[in-house]
Amino acid sequence: MNKDTGQAGQAIFAALNEIAIIGQLSGNAFLKVMPDGLQLAQFGVLNHMVRLGDGWTPVRLASAFQVTKGAMTNTLQRLEARALVRIEPDPQDGRSKRVFITDAGRAMHQRCLGVLGPKLAALEAALGGELFNRLLPDLQALRAHLDAARSG
Repeated sequence: MNKDTGQAGQAIFAALNEIAIIGQLSGNAFLKVMPDGLQLAQFGVLNHMVRLGDGWTPVRLASAFQVTKGAMTNTLQRLEARALVRIEPDPQDGRSKRVFITDAGRAMHQRCLGVLGPKLAALEAALGGELFNRLLPDLQALRAHLDAARSG
């Protein structure tokens, strides 16, 4: 950081750096317990569809995850091969496809949450649930701002 950044800029950078490190550490910890070799990108897509609904195009999913269309296509093909999603032609646009989570995909999502339970309980035991209750609104506001800024 240079001297022109100022204290606020340094604090923002430090906070974002901590968030990035937390993301990397938590992602690696979660990957170790994912069932049946499920990858984080695959879990991310399942989680996204459970949270926000399915029927998204691969291009829209790639944009949401900020990955290339090729990377998303690879992830979706792996999920489809496991029957966790199904990919259908878009009825409004014959050149496009839509992605839907299957019952097996919803079951896998629940299974993943189940294996994550002990890790989450350990965090709660170590740091207390109240910490996460306090952090969540600020983290959601930060995410919403960053998400809006990338689209603009």
